[in-house]
Amino acid sequence: MEINYDSILFRKLVKSIQIFYQMKKLYILFWFVVFACFNSYGQNLKGGGEKYPDLHTNESSLQYWRALRFGMFVHWGPVSLKGTEIGWSRGNPVPFEEYDNLYKKFDPENFNAAEWVGLMKDAGMKYLIFVSKHHDGFVMWDTKTTDYNIMSTPYGRDVLMDLSMECEKQGILFGTYYSICDWRHPDYPVEHNNPQRRENANMDNYIKYMKAQLKELVETYHTKILWFDGEWEEPWTHEMGMDLYKYVRSLDDEILINNRVDKGRQGMEGVSLSDKFAGDFATPEQQVGRFDLLTPWESCITICQQWAWKPNDKMKSTEECLQTLVRTVGGDGNLLFNVGPMPDGIIEDRQADRLREMGAWLKDYGAAIYETKGGPIQPQTWGVSTSRGKKIYLHVLKPVKEIILPNLSGEILGIRSMTDDTEIVFDSGGLGVVIKLPKIKKNVIDYVLELSLK
Repeated sequence: MEINYDSILFRKLVKSIQIFYQMKKLYILFWFVVFACFNSYGQNLKGGGEKYPDLHTNESSLQYWRALRFGMFVHWGPVSLKGTEIGWSRGNPVPFEEYDNLYKKFDPENFNAAEWVGLMKDAGMKYLIFVSKHHDGFVMWDTKTTDYNIMSTPYGRDVLMDLSMECEKQGILFGTYYSICDWRHPDYPVEHNNPQRRENANMDNYIKYMKAQLKELVETYHTKILWFDGEWEEPWTHEMGMDLYKYVRSLDDEILINNRVDKGRQGMEGVSLSDKFAGDFATPEQQVGRFDLLTPWESCITICQQWAWKPNDKMKSTEECLQTLVRTVGGDGNLLFNVGPMPDGIIEDRQADRLREMGAWLKDYGAAIYETKGGPIQPQTWGVSTSRGKKIYLHVLKPVKEIILPNLSGEILGIRSMTDDTEIVFDSGGLGVVIKLPKIKKNVIDYVLELSLK
């Protein structure tokens, strides 16, 4: 039988199939939206955990931080002289004694806090988390608790104070990373790359040492975020985590504390099992967190592969960097993007250039990133969505001919392409919204659509 492709009957059949296909896609997408508010991969973190149920996260601090969306993580210290990983390379491949004495040669004479913070602003970053003490125990500030600190180096200058003051001057939120584990301290029982425990270790004494350092960070350096790590090891307990959270909040009730203060984190996904564990936000590592509107979260991801500086380390492309930021915010998270400065105190040119490329993009599209919420559409094959007030932003990361959305909470007044400043054709009928897209150029990293609602 010969088919007449121009016949009215055939055209009606094709149209019916197209409508069915669109309805099927729309039905699936509808449930993506319906379940968006319930799709949480961990219950809400609420603050002090089960021991301190009335000690809640400071909500104003949390909302202020979440609106910033993009921050810089800095891993740096004497280990940069070797180009190996901070903390983890102590004992292997760098011998213990050599690693522990690297500070005697550490002289970052070109360190300039104003240049670092200026680069952050050029990159569109709004807050800083600086590694004040990693697992190797070396302290990057002028502490009174130990001589194993930055003041004992040939450089002999308090870099943490310089950064704290410069962040305040340039309007950047200042925070510090602090490792709970300390593989060099005699009172901490465990030493990485050494199978034998320290028999005379005393965790009570070590916790007093920690608290004295944390008091300095909060009261002298005015850190507004304490980003803990190293909680996974056996000496640290759930009880210790909740107590430490309460102690830090007693120093500054407005401070934010991540979930690594306690024992609830589940691997690199970074989420806590339940709200019985202490913490204010979850911490996915080296991956974009899953869509979650209930639990505040922040993905920490490196610009290269290693956290600390490594010569000729493989660096992410501009596209990968920006799409990582967009996918993170589209999932309702923050991105903490890590750089590793060189031994002389300079952030290498290629990393700085990549950050400035991100900043240039954010100058054009920052309205679709800063102060937004993830959603209302869950991440799709074509990309993600963000929203603020009566605006919804669709971030098209993979070229498609059309996007089908369910009916939204308000009538769509218009759709504009922020990428090429053109009005976009759409059909808003009973079944939902069909958005027809123009051909997207290959060099476009994120084709951004702005939907204006009534």
